[in-house]
Parts: sequence; C-alpha cells; structure tokens
Amino acid sequence: MSTTPIRVIIAKPGLDGHDRGAKVVARALRDAGMEVIYTGLRQTPAQIVAAVEQEDAQVLGMSILSGAHNQIFPEVMRLLKEKGIDDVLVFAGGIIPDEDIPALKEAGIRAIFQPGTNTDDVVTFIHATLG
Repeated sequence: MSTTPIRVIIAKPGLDGHDRGAKVVARALRDAGMEVIYTGLRQTPAQIVAAVEQEDAQVLGMSILSGAHNQIFPEVMRLLKEKGIDDVLVFAGGIIPDEDIPALKEAGIRAIFQPGTNTDDVVTFIHATLG
C-alpha cells in the first residue's frame, strides 16, 4: 500500500455561495489521511480543471446547491477529457434531484452524494474505488 496520501480537490463551481457542506467533506477526507485542496467559492469549470491539473489530483469532488449542476458538471467533465485528464475520480454532492443523477453519471461523474450522506460513505467510496 502506498504511503503517499490521496490528493483531492474539493471545488465549489458556479455562483453558489454556500460552502459548509464542501468544508465538512474536505475536513472528513483530511481526517481520513487524504491531502485536500479546497478551491474556494465561485470557481469556473476551467479553474477547477486547472486546479486538478496543477495539483496532480487523483480525486475531484464538486459541491453545488444552485441548481446549475446539469450545465456545470458536464462542462467540467468535457474540459477534463479535452485536457486528457481521464484518470481522475470525480464525485459530486449537493442539491441534485434523483432524476438528474443518471445523466451526470453518463457524463462521467462516478458518484453523487445528496444531503444527509454520512461523510464516512464518501471516504469509503474513494478508498474502494481507488483500491
């Protein structure tokens, strides 16, 4: 098993100004031994992808409450693909209706965590998926 910590970017895309959930997840991942970089509020898809690239992140977690997930998340995935970054595990959380989840997963987002998710479930998902 590698002693190098898993590098995670936590991003808040769009105009959403509420980041409590993102900070809770970031802290839980850090407490689980991961190296977490929080990008801050109001990040564009291009800024998020640049952070993933610059930080050589293995995981990208995005949190959104504004309802713009159907536009922003696929754009992030498109830009990742365009840059040839296809080995990053992407998950998302926030206010995302059940009916929107299949299209987001089709775009390449591996998991969607809705309000009330236990942070241990996010940690377990990352460890199980990365092996």
